[in-house]
Amino acid sequence: MSRAQAERVIETILIELTQMCLTGPLSGDSVDSMVEMCVVQDTRDMYHVDQTLTNYDMQIFKEICTARRTTASSPSLDTIKMQVYFDMNYSSRREFLKEINWKLESRLHQVSRDITDSRVKTKEQLDVLYRKIITYILLGSGMGSPSDVNSVQEATVPAVLCEALSVTKEAIKKELTVSQDLAWKYTALLEKYTDSLPGDCDVSLVQLTQMLYNVRQHELFLQILLADAGLSANRIEILQKDICSQINLLKNSVQPKTAVPTTKVFPLFKALSKLWSELQDEAELLNIFSNILLRLQSFLTSEVKIFSKTSLDSLLEGLEVKTDGQRINESSCERIDQVQMKQNQWFLFETTDSLTGLSLQYNGYCGYTLAQKNGILLPGNPYIGILKHKEKMYVFSSKEAAVKFVRSPDHFIALVTERAKASPELIKLLQLHQNPTYKKQGETVLTNLKCEDFTQTDVHPMEANIVKSYEWNEWELRRKAIKLADLRTTVTHSTQTHLSHMRRENDTQTWLPKEVGCQTKRDGSTCVPKPQIFLAGLRGQRGGCMEKVDLTRSINEE
Repeated sequence: MSRAQAERVIETILIELTQMCLTGPLSGDSVDSMVEMCVVQDTRDMYHVDQTLTNYDMQIFKEICTARRTTASSPSLDTIKMQVYFDMNYSSRREFLKEINWKLESRLHQVSRDITDSRVKTKEQLDVLYRKIITYILLGSGMGSPSDVNSVQEATVPAVLCEALSVTKEAIKKELTVSQDLAWKYTALLEKYTDSLPGDCDVSLVQLTQMLYNVRQHELFLQILLADAGLSANRIEILQKDICSQINLLKNSVQPKTAVPTTKVFPLFKALSKLWSELQDEAELLNIFSNILLRLQSFLTSEVKIFSKTSLDSLLEGLEVKTDGQRINESSCERIDQVQMKQNQWFLFETTDSLTGLSLQYNGYCGYTLAQKNGILLPGNPYIGILKHKEKMYVFSSKEAAVKFVRSPDHFIALVTERAKASPELIKLLQLHQNPTYKKQGETVLTNLKCEDFTQTDVHPMEANIVKSYEWNEWELRRKAIKLADLRTTVTHSTQTHLSHMRRENDTQTWLPKEVGCQTKRDGSTCVPKPQIFLAGLRGQRGGCMEKVDLTRSINEE
């Protein structure tokens, strides 16, 4: 089956299962992962790469997905939900800060415009403007609700936020300790019972392995949150010191003097405001981490229903529960002999620099132990030696595991792939989804047939290039100019002189009379006699005749 056909199959199943999940325990975001597991990665469910799926096959896949979706108390399903939730809600520190600033600007945009566009003329309008400014401070600082009188009084003279949110960091450490303790106990049981658990136990080895994957995934996510919380705590400590020093500098600049130039004080206030905003961002970050921590706890509930603490303690009687640190210390004395294994490339801490930042395959777990010992996850020990095979780095829990793995690395890599197909939560846990393909018997099984992406266009985007000082009305500009001139407070407000009148100088320019001249040639012309007609007999006679006399002189007359 081609890639395009597989995408159409998955899209068809997704549409139907999404409608089913609207009222079910599985969110729509988890449907994609579930369909991908059944259709693409689970070869046990009669799937072949070169096979075209029929309607019957699609119905089988939907039944499998529905059965997995409705499975009660499934640690495997909880792990998948946990992975989907973390991918949907966790981002980098930079993206978190960008989202926080965007939300803050969106919340303050309208209030800021109301403040800057205010035209205060009366005392009542001044009170309204004052309340808007207090609202802006409260919304921007997150110190309380604008309707709370105590918050308003506190924000009137705001104090620097000095208390770091260290409670989040301690809560993460506590949850991490619980998850690690459960992981070590589950590992001890899987090492002890290789075939099956005692008859009086209702838990199977498969369920126990799924619970191990669940707490291991929870442990990795908590370690990510703990690292981010540590960065935020360090940043908060630095900001607190900077704020204290900035306040002391501001006090020293203002207290001894009755008047301080604005050019000297304003930069200090701006620097203090920037530090305040950064401190608020860090506090908001820790709040986000706290919410993620609380949400991750809900994905561990199925274990309590399946395996009670009493049953777990009874099975652990007489067993030695080793921590990851103890296992690493026990195997740290073992080293790979590069001379005996010169056909492979090995890196040792004694002979190689900068090995701490390497990206380890299987997220640092031992691939040999995972493939050969009931899917147990044991952390690899880099001090034994790091194997480089096909541009990937592998670590192992013991020297024996490293020696056996290097004899046939491709075989054990294929076994790990099969294990991941049987337990799809391992794909994310072991970071196998970063590989473009899985190889199996010359066939290529695609791991990512579909990728959802989207772009969002804001309905009302916030313009960032607004020039608030711009005014289109000419008369408004004249009014502002007169206001800036403030002639009422000038010395010559009652006397106008030529220099002070309208604040301008009036000059006129005239042309001086010419003292020299020039004479041009005189033009000549002929004079034509002007026609003259005289009418006689118009006066003094009644009934007489009128005569017309032409008195025009002749042209030839000299």
